[in-house]
Amino acid sequence: MSAPIDFYFDFASPYGYVASAAIDKIAERHGRAVNWHAIVLDANFTSLERIRIPKSVMRSEYIRRDAERLAAFEGIKYNTPSTLGLHTEQAARLFHWVNDRSPEQGRSFAQRVLQAYFVDDRNIAATEVLQEIATEMGISEEDFHEASSASASRARLKAEVDMAEARGVFGSPFFIVEGERFWGNDRLPQLERWLASGPY
Repeated sequence: MSAPIDFYFDFASPYGYVASAAIDKIAERHGRAVNWHAIVLDANFTSLERIRIPKSVMRSEYIRRDAERLAAFEGIKYNTPSTLGLHTEQAARLFHWVNDRSPEQGRSFAQRVLQAYFVDDRNIAATEVLQEIATEMGISEEDFHEASSASASRARLKAEVDMAEARGVFGSPFFIVEGERFWGNDRLPQLERWLASGPY
């Protein structure tokens, strides 16, 4: 089988949300798999488990309107969250815990969290919101606490972010296939051409 597409996203990124609705369909059309990777882009959160971006960007009025316009253009349900730019470290740790055990379940968890934030306007930085989603998926309370706060879970996310930085990832969404990097939803047509006809 051809090389998979690596899809990097932050749970707080509206652009990552829009891309999450498209990337698997694109990959399926070209016989590719997708590896989902949750990263943390949060300049205000004093953790090492994140990639730095200017703190004001994701909270700007331009981003608010641009995301609404993009979602409408793509025909994706979208409601601007009342609080943009939440830090998403806990959600990302949970994602990797689930995804390492079952990529299918990991994708389902990611989609539920993204919908909770960008459709239902729920605070996905709140432990109780994430725990409710996890419980709905059959994740026990014990596993939830291990996945969200254990040192191994923290180390797993840090390793993921370190690897993303080493590969040149700096935004959400970000795609890598066969060593070629594509940043942003506007690069999806270029990615699809690459998948269809090879390097150019």
